[in-house]
Amino acid sequence: MAVTRSTIRDEALRLRALFEAAGAQVMDPPVLQPAGILLDLYGEDIRARAYVTSDAVRGEQMLRPDFTVPVVQTHMAHGAEPARYTYAGEVFRRQEDFPDRDNEYFQTGYEVFDRADPAAADAEVFALIREALGDLPLRAATGDIGILAAAVEGLETTSARKAALRRHIWRPRRFRALLDRYAGRAPVPETRSALLASADPLADCAPLIGLRDRTEIAARVEALRADAAAPPISENEVALLDAILSVRETLPFALEHLRDISVDMPAIAPAVARLEARVDALAARGIPVDTLEFEASFGRTSMEYYDGFVFGFYAAGRSDLPPLATGGRYDALTRVLGQGAEIPAVGGVIRPGLLLGLRTAS
Repeated sequence: MAVTRSTIRDEALRLRALFEAAGAQVMDPPVLQPAGILLDLYGEDIRARAYVTSDAVRGEQMLRPDFTVPVVQTHMAHGAEPARYTYAGEVFRRQEDFPDRDNEYFQTGYEVFDRADPAAADAEVFALIREALGDLPLRAATGDIGILAAAVEGLETTSARKAALRRHIWRPRRFRALLDRYAGRAPVPETRSALLASADPLADCAPLIGLRDRTEIAARVEALRADAAAPPISENEVALLDAILSVRETLPFALEHLRDISVDMPAIAPAVARLEARVDALAARGIPVDTLEFEASFGRTSMEYYDGFVFGFYAAGRSDLPPLATGGRYDALTRVLGQGAEIPAVGGVIRPGLLLGLRTAS
């Protein structure tokens, strides 16, 4: 059978029906989404990945880059607890770095909003996605952004440095550059050194151009001076962070390794306990946890709003393909979009076009 737009749509709807049968309510968010919300969440970086247009009445709009944000918005405004949602439709992503990849494709997803038992909800989403993918030869990978975030929060350094590291968890190169600088392993950029050495930076700087006024610039200079005066992050703490980032084993061994690290870094102990509860919940769902991969760095380059459990399913032997399915936990996103309200949430999406393509090829 040829894989066409029509057959992909049919597959997307078939998958959605599976999630409906599991108790999910169907949602159909508009294709055009307000750009302001997405820019607030991801910053200007998202412009490189999304299609942006302008409307005289509604302002900047984006072609839907994913479903999770509008689903969370709708739930936080009108949803009851607990809730399960499913959807099927197209998303749009610019692909300048990967011109051979589709910039418009179908997704089908399943989202759970439930505060009763987060570990059980994680396992529910993972198991349902796995079941929906069928018996294709796939490799499953898991991780937990929350462990690294907890490690950063536990560092003995300034709140400003911790905030910067947290912000760049999803940008590994920037994260490493900041960590090396804060640990004294890398020098302060030359331009910044000159600025900090100046007795009157505002008098020595070029004419003011841009949106910041002198008061804002002065405050920024003082913040940079305070950072320069802060003691470096210790070599021991950097070594513990590196040990966390290097964990890449099957789940039982990864859990044992992280327990050992938590003895020297107690700040990650609650996150490790959540991982242990998730392992038990996955096993209760019939998932073979003894062979399931865990990588502490998994999801750091592509899952910006996830803050806990993350997972992906990949075609075995096809490193040229993007993942067939991805997902994870995004509790913090509900706090941001809930304007003070929050609820633990986890979800995942499948790419039916990739699924059909693999079935046809096998």
